[in-house]
Amino acid sequence: MKIIYTIILSLVVSNSFAQTPDEALRTAWFTQNGSARIIAIGGVMGSLGGDISAAHINPAGIGLYRTKEIVLSLGNLNNVNNFNYRTTSSTNEKPAFEYGTSGIVIGKTNQYTKEKMKSSAFSFSVNQMANYNNRISFKGFNNSSSFSEQYIEELVNDKADTNAAMRNYIFGSTLAYRTFLVDTLNDATGKHIGYKSLVPIATGVNQDYDAVTKGGYHEIAIAFATNLKDKFYFGGSLNIPIVSYKRELNYAETDVSTNPNNQFGFFKYSETLNSSGIGVGFKFGAIYKPAEFWRIGLAIHTPQFISYKDNIRASMTTNTETYAGTHTESSDALNNNNAGERKYTISTPYRIIASGSYVFRETENTKKQRAFLSADIEFVNYRGARFSKTDENGNAVDGYYKTLNGVVKNSYKGNLNFKIGGELKFDPFAFRLGAAYYGSPYADENLKANRLVLSGGVGYRNHGMFIDLSFAHTIMNEVNFPYRLNDVANTFALQTGNLQNVMMTIGFKL
Repeated sequence: MKIIYTIILSLVVSNSFAQTPDEALRTAWFTQNGSARIIAIGGVMGSLGGDISAAHINPAGIGLYRTKEIVLSLGNLNNVNNFNYRTTSSTNEKPAFEYGTSGIVIGKTNQYTKEKMKSSAFSFSVNQMANYNNRISFKGFNNSSSFSEQYIEELVNDKADTNAAMRNYIFGSTLAYRTFLVDTLNDATGKHIGYKSLVPIATGVNQDYDAVTKGGYHEIAIAFATNLKDKFYFGGSLNIPIVSYKRELNYAETDVSTNPNNQFGFFKYSETLNSSGIGVGFKFGAIYKPAEFWRIGLAIHTPQFISYKDNIRASMTTNTETYAGTHTESSDALNNNNAGERKYTISTPYRIIASGSYVFRETENTKKQRAFLSADIEFVNYRGARFSKTDENGNAVDGYYKTLNGVVKNSYKGNLNFKIGGELKFDPFAFRLGAAYYGSPYADENLKANRLVLSGGVGYRNHGMFIDLSFAHTIMNEVNFPYRLNDVANTFALQTGNLQNVMMTIGFKL
């Protein structure tokens, strides 16, 4: 499926830089993180309750607390990435520190036993929903398209004259034009009729893409829940997402021929993007015990509205041999040594979680419970993510975001995630297993993407203290585009590999 990036690029005003729908997935497509207990059971927490992570999944689960609890979760994530780009394979590894749900829960039993509300609970917690520390790196030979063609598309579709090409696209096309990667195309009379790329696509080039990313998607949750007759539990949470993202991108194309006079040797493009955001959202949920041993849960996550501020710097070096030699240009030199800046808002997709649990020997005294089995089904409306502007840049920007939202709607779809997990207790120890499957967010069936999580762990609870340890192994399939074009079929790298997540949670009952 071709994605209409050229329309987006043609609507961008002078000295700005374009966004892509890929950014909408950054705060939407991730595996469930939380306390070690939650990770061990596959992220299941739609109907179980009794864990601080419930504040980030189904806040009604906080209602099962009747005492105070302090929790700290720390861990380590290791990315092992395998890439296949145009038949060339590569591998890299990237470890990273992470944390899970940490905070405090305050539960209170109603002293008036005849009242319908048996207890209530309040919690304040923070969780790292997604970890962006990774390295996406692949290379290969390509004789069908070039990174430089996106600049041709931008200039042609914008009907840019040479003055515009020289000044108006300082984070992309202007760098290419000033370094002669892209030059004017003239007819026999010398009249300017368009633009051409100096890259010899027909004979092919070696392409090298390397991006190192850092940061995370963090969420503060302030939750409250009530327990009615030990049968109904209702809860809600105010959620404050805090996002930090940094990408260092280096991309290069190199001539594969030995001809020193074909007017192309290489070009290198470097980009630094810093993005930060803060927002607000809500989560609501309910848990119902229709009969002894059974629990049914339902949770709704509203879209989170996150206001972003991005800064970007870019530079390019091009060698066109006998055509123009070697030239270097940077956005800093064209923008008074300042980074480019944009402000905008993303509303994330909504989520709906339905869940069921069976608790063996259900009693108020959790020490007497011997096991449970639980499953969640989660629907995520990926195509519902939306961009909007937060500054005043005129009608052109309004049209730009309207078009970008249309691309998001056509590029993604709503899909289901499935989670199952269980626990077996031999007081004071507990043993846990879980699994989860995350379906593809892409509307194009040719883009194969999914994640399978296999997890397990052990826990120890005694004298008001507990220690949980978990390990999760995520098998992933993903696609990565080095660039996007509208006039030719897009090429992408197939990414496979795994994520290895170790988490430890320490907690104290007060």
